[in-house]
Amino acid sequence: MKTYYVIGTMSGTSMDGVDIAYVKLSEENNHWTYELMECKTVLYTDQMKELLSTADQKRANGFAIVHSDYGRFLGKIIKYFIEENRLKVDFISSHGHTIFHQPSKKLTVQIGNGAAISAFCNVPVVCNFRTMDIALGGQGAPLVPIGDRYLFGEYDYCLNLGGIANISFENNKKPSERIAGDIVPVNMMLNHLAQQVGMAHDTDGELARKGTIDATLLHKLNALKYYDKPFPKSLGKELVKEEHLLELFTSKINLEDKMRTVCEHIAFQIGKVILKEQNESQSLKKMFVTGGGTFNKFLMELIREKCSVEIIIPDENVVKFKEAIIFALLGTLRMRGEINCLKSVTGASRDCIGGAVYL
Repeated sequence: MKTYYVIGTMSGTSMDGVDIAYVKLSEENNHWTYELMECKTVLYTDQMKELLSTADQKRANGFAIVHSDYGRFLGKIIKYFIEENRLKVDFISSHGHTIFHQPSKKLTVQIGNGAAISAFCNVPVVCNFRTMDIALGGQGAPLVPIGDRYLFGEYDYCLNLGGIANISFENNKKPSERIAGDIVPVNMMLNHLAQQVGMAHDTDGELARKGTIDATLLHKLNALKYYDKPFPKSLGKELVKEEHLLELFTSKINLEDKMRTVCEHIAFQIGKVILKEQNESQSLKKMFVTGGGTFNKFLMELIREKCSVEIIIPDENVVKFKEAIIFALLGTLRMRGEINCLKSVTGASRDCIGGAVYL
């Protein structure tokens, strides 16, 4: 058995903070197990949120400074996490924070200078996981599915409800392939609406529960062109802007009705994917669900109504830190020189080993 002690980090589209997970990963005969030993979310200040949300508007010099500063920020918080918990760390696996994701233009950029992280922590760092897949003609996303296969393979579906909902599952027609993709914006939409009344999020979905469905808005949401595309596909903030998604919420519909309609839209799009796959294979019955959206009780009720599968929600730390755990695995595979990105989920010309290493 080979064992690795790795820190994985994740900052997603909900932009609430950086998830840091200290993970013990063990491999024996190509079978992987994990133990989440320590974890912490470092919340972003309003100033940091503003910096990240406007980084795509910077000129070249300003953008380079943001990339460097964010790397130093990551280095500082990870170093403190290591010292605070007195950790032995083999290496750090950093997702960074996505600023640009435009696969059609062969472009993806995750900021957070890996050299700065390594210099602060005096530990090897793996970062820039998406760029190799983009160079091979892939979407550069999703990256999590190989981790779903290795660490959570006992479940038929792995669904993550973050800023965007993404799903992965094995291809029953081609058992060696995994299918995955982004389904629908989740907290990206719900938090945007909640912020209009000074709330960070709709706790337990109580605002949505009070509303009623607006049929016109629901039709417009479900008519977005993205939903007609087959897997593999990925959804970034650029596509949300191109589809004028957030502009649909400028109508005079009251907030509770907007929230209710958006929850219905999210559950419907997830249910549509599940229904299609179940029609092709009746054996798919268990869905493992993680991400911040699982804490929205009303949304989960709707998803259960739309998806005729058993839904399994793990303990709170796995719900919150699953993606950071998987990035720890992706970094480990990179350091072992093994494939960590699957062409079947990104559309690339071949499987690849993604990630730049700073020793």
